[in-house]
Amino acid sequence: MEKAMQQSHGIGYEEYSRCLDQRLKVEQRRHVEFEQSNRIVSEIDRQLHR
Repeated sequence: MEKAMQQSHGIGYEEYSRCLDQRLKVEQRRHVEFEQSNRIVSEIDRQLHR
């Protein structure tokens, strides 16, 4: 999990747990990525079901 956090977000899990500002940045980035993924899936689904 530590390695994944470091690769994905550039910080370790300990820093993520300890620092609220860093945690908020990571969670906002995750939310944006989630929304982008949902848009892509919706677009592909729409194209498949024409």
